[in-house]
Amino acid sequence: MANYEDLGVKRIINAAGTYTKFGGSLIPSEIIEAMEDASHSFVDIDELLQKSGEYIARCLNVEAALVTAGAAAGLTLSAAACIAGSEPKCIKALPNSEGMKNEFIIMRCHRNPYDQALIMAGAKLIEVGNAIETHLYEVEGAINEKTVGIVFFIQSEMLEASLSLKEIITIAQDKNIKVIVDAAGELPPIENLVKFVKMGADIVLFSGGKDIRGPQSSGLMVGKKDIVEICRLHGYPHHAIGRPMKLDKETIMGLVRAIELYLKEDHQQRIKKWEEQVEYLKKGLDNIPYIQVFSGYPTQPLTQPATIPRVYVKFNEKTLGMTKEDIAQKLYEGNPRIATVVEKNYLTLNPHMLASGEEKLVLEKIKEIIKKN
Repeated sequence: MANYEDLGVKRIINAAGTYTKFGGSLIPSEIIEAMEDASHSFVDIDELLQKSGEYIARCLNVEAALVTAGAAAGLTLSAAACIAGSEPKCIKALPNSEGMKNEFIIMRCHRNPYDQALIMAGAKLIEVGNAIETHLYEVEGAINEKTVGIVFFIQSEMLEASLSLKEIITIAQDKNIKVIVDAAGELPPIENLVKFVKMGADIVLFSGGKDIRGPQSSGLMVGKKDIVEICRLHGYPHHAIGRPMKLDKETIMGLVRAIELYLKEDHQQRIKKWEEQVEYLKKGLDNIPYIQVFSGYPTQPLTQPATIPRVYVKFNEKTLGMTKEDIAQKLYEGNPRIATVVEKNYLTLNPHMLASGEEKLVLEKIKEIIKKN
């Protein structure tokens, strides 16, 4: 059986976070077992999606849930459902949304590469506000007869220019339009699984392969029953805009099991582990010449969630003769390969996906690079 080494692919020590490009997270053995069990039988996929959604909704005590092929796929299905509804003729027409209500309001400070997941369903994004501020009257003034919803990315609520989700929901409910919330990487805290729905959002999207640690290609949609059911009609296995976003039975059952485990997990113990890893790295780096180190939490959106502590390292690049980018690259090209995050002013170490003990290897390799230089 070929493994990563046989293919010439390096394994990674992940001090960056739940990045999709690094595989998101590591799947616990109990979830692999659930996926393996699912692989032995044929089932009706549409029935499985319905029943798994009902089961997850009961577990979370929300109106409705749906397993999706990742959070980005959930954005596409959400936009499609808001635009075309359950009308077969309209479902078949997408992404051509001509003649339909297809406008979604989005704050300028919420624009990001995932806009494309909305646009591919036929959505027209109407931008409001600017890089410095957004006013309620700008959102209200953008609503017209073609408006179907407002899109809100939780990570962007950290920005000064953003209105709060509560303000957006209040406007949307007053105007009878939908609110789609992207919370893909916003776990922990576990309370976020239901928080935004209980605030009044119509659809909330999470990655199944980040902190939940389900299959990387899975996502979770929770929300109001009427619109979540319409989202299902736009997805696989139906011949609609979501048909290419295929979900196998193993992935669906894997996410179901992942959620069961996630709800039982000791999240305080996980936080304690991260804090200890951060403290170890900070103390170890404090004694190295030509660098400044501090620990803290993100204040700008980048690697979510902002609830996990980080180590921020600033190098005297002139004295060392290396930039933070150089050091990050050396870590990535080393053996073992170590992934970190390069921010505007710092090299950032995130313990979220570090196994116990891996923080020691990260510290050792940083010291080694600086010493060699």
